[in-house]
Amino acid sequence: MRILFVVNNCYVKGNGLSASAQRTVAGLRQLGHEVRVLSGANPDPRGPQPEYVLPDAHVPVFDGLIHAQGYCFARAERSVLREAVRWADVIHLEEPFPLQWHTLAVARSEGRVCTATYHLHPENLLSSVHLGHWRLPNHLILRWWRDHVFNRCAAVQCPTRSVQRRLEAFRFRPPLYLISNGIQPLSAEEKAAAPLPAVPRAPYILLCVGRYSVEKDQKTLLRAMRYSRHAKDIQLVLAGRGPQEKRLKSLADRLVREGTLVHPPRFGFYSMAELTALAEKAALYVHCADVEVEGLGCLEALRVGLVPVLADGELTATAQFALGPDSVFPAGDERKLAERIDHWLDRPEALPEEAARYRAVEQDYDIADSLRRLAQMMEAALKGDTHGKL
Repeated sequence: MRILFVVNNCYVKGNGLSASAQRTVAGLRQLGHEVRVLSGANPDPRGPQPEYVLPDAHVPVFDGLIHAQGYCFARAERSVLREAVRWADVIHLEEPFPLQWHTLAVARSEGRVCTATYHLHPENLLSSVHLGHWRLPNHLILRWWRDHVFNRCAAVQCPTRSVQRRLEAFRFRPPLYLISNGIQPLSAEEKAAAPLPAVPRAPYILLCVGRYSVEKDQKTLLRAMRYSRHAKDIQLVLAGRGPQEKRLKSLADRLVREGTLVHPPRFGFYSMAELTALAEKAALYVHCADVEVEGLGCLEALRVGLVPVLADGELTATAQFALGPDSVFPAGDERKLAERIDHWLDRPEALPEEAARYRAVEQDYDIADSLRRLAQMMEAALKGDTHGKL
């Protein structure tokens, strides 16, 4: 197949959607498909560039916030869109934004089939302006996306069961395929070289990875320290960057000044190798996001052998990775989070055995299987198959 991936910027660093798109494009090419990308330019001139390059779009008032989130919109140029669409057998949309609206219009005029992945909830956007919990605007946006993007596609990939249930509840019409975005499992050599988990010692490192944004909710982890018996023996590491950085650091400084924390929390953006090294030293991995379509960054931390404590809520899917109730807490509840943290730090000798169990979780999210099934979804869409099952 000739597959066109349409994404506002495929090569922005620090953005989970872009990273997923890059992995998927590379994987489909390895399967023998011709894949081209319609996207904004890579900000790094030394890096790969899309086959069809679009200029950046500017959003008055919100440009600064958008860029702080590690994101960038592309401006749809009809001549470029038409050239790209005419080349493709199937057009795959990675977002429900203006670039995709314009691409859909061109694709329909050219008689091309479109498919899509549901990568983000409206709440991912509105949380940045503190409207994430306002039901009406989020539901209105989701209905707009349904009617003007997803219902005009021949098939939609749902990365998690919670996404599939939500789209079914909102009466999305296309076949909904449950297909994880997937991660690359560790090779046998990598597993053999990875150190076995050891019994952690104080100060206990608690690792939290994610963009510093409202919906990632790192503030719940910081506030939980006021209720943890082990707070003075905890070293928090919040890996990421984003618009909430100053607020999170201010809260962290307050916890140190008031004596809740002895070890100042560490903030920073880390490479994958650095994150792996941190995970190997950590006692727990904590993920507080209350809006998360899949959260594969979390899974990448768990596969090195790290026990998680994961938020569970209506719009967050990361709790699916938990192997027991002691690794789950209600999203936004800092007291329950502190209880879960204390449960594990009260018995650190139990952590290595539990961590070893998490090394096997990645097998259920093998990107090779995801890519095979995604390609089958596209082939079914080309054939007009409307069953939605593989």
